[in-house]
Amino acid sequence: MKHTSEDAFAPPPTGFEPVQIGGAFATHNGPLYARWHDERLQLGFRVGPQHVNPGQSCHGGMLGMFADILISTAAQYQADIPRQFLPTISLQMDFMANAPLGSWVQGRADILKVTRNLVFSQGLVQADGQTVLRASGVFKRGPLLPDTASDHGLRLPGMPQRAS
Repeated sequence: MKHTSEDAFAPPPTGFEPVQIGGAFATHNGPLYARWHDERLQLGFRVGPQHVNPGQSCHGGMLGMFADILISTAAQYQADIPRQFLPTISLQMDFMANAPLGSWVQGRADILKVTRNLVFSQGLVQADGQTVLRASGVFKRGPLLPDTASDHGLRLPGMPQRAS
């Protein structure tokens, strides 16, 4: 799909809401959007001018940050664990295609295994429906996250609410 510079400012697809997750770094590099769909958390963002490399495609660093947040955050809502800080131990990524300026990037994750100390997960990221990145990661189960204005628990339409 060919994009114009105006596409970089198009709204997200239906059902996606702006979210603040991943701390100040992610907020600065966003905006990020989320929705609950088919029993999974989906995250997304529109590739804007601040996200591109000299080739006018989404920078690999932005896609890496997005994948890291996607597959760790999904664990907090798709697995039976409390909301807790999940620092990254390892993150593997395979870049499969580019995400041009203006494209809608979204991803979903699968939680593979949760142990007392670790979470293993993987995800696929697509741009306008084409897979652009495959990622897998291992995360350490850290301290519980407080509900604050900058890092609140997600409450998305259709998402089951868990006891805190």
